[in-house]
Amino acid sequence: MTDTETLAKMDRLVSAEANPKAPTLRPVDAATLIIIDRKPKVPKVLMGKRHEGLKFMPGKFVFPGGRIEAGDRSMAVTGALHPRAEQALMAKVARPSTQRCRALALAAIRETFEETGLLLGTKDYGGPDKVPSGTAWTGFQERGVFPDLEALHFIGRAITPPKRVRRFDTRFFAVDRTAIVDEVEGIVGPDSELVELTWVTITQARALDLPPITTVILGELEARTEAGFGHQLPVPFFHQQRGRFVRELL
Repeated sequence: MTDTETLAKMDRLVSAEANPKAPTLRPVDAATLIIIDRKPKVPKVLMGKRHEGLKFMPGKFVFPGGRIEAGDRSMAVTGALHPRAEQALMAKVARPSTQRCRALALAAIRETFEETGLLLGTKDYGGPDKVPSGTAWTGFQERGVFPDLEALHFIGRAITPPKRVRRFDTRFFAVDRTAIVDEVEGIVGPDSELVELTWVTITQARALDLPPITTVILGELEARTEAGFGHQLPVPFFHQQRGRFVRELL
């Protein structure tokens, strides 16, 4: 499918979800993390199924993620984002800063832990001495895990169109499965936000019930993987102009 066909398909899919009576909300900064297992001949990604009782995207298969929280701005880390990732994260934003880039990356790691129980980072240095109180980051301290930003790849950005109940300015990060260093059991289950996790190929993932943007990002991930999964590859940015989706490169 060409870029033009992909964007036209997105326009058709999202138009059905618009609510003309909804106010035009300002997008909230958010981040998503795609964990990819590149060891098999055909790479696989980790996806979770959202609870059917949720108001937002019930029953959809998604990558873990969510909005930035205050603690993400002060959490201790090891390693820094790749300069190219930081450059792309600061493009096309009103007030670019390295702190914002860092907080977005940390939000993706924290949300992944909260939704899946998976801790990504390193145990080489033990756990951080201090973490933001009252946050999920205490789990990293207890397990002796430092989040590691160096392992993250920034692979895409998308802004929810206007006239939606919720709007996000989402940054999509990807990380190799080898970055998982620990897991807390019992996070995923019938009464949780995610009721199941599954490792699937990108072809298998496309057959699942996905949000429109997830389908598009899977295609970008596939192309990126085939091109070597390098940091220097361009980062697509999807947003609407004059009511139509456009794809820019950051």
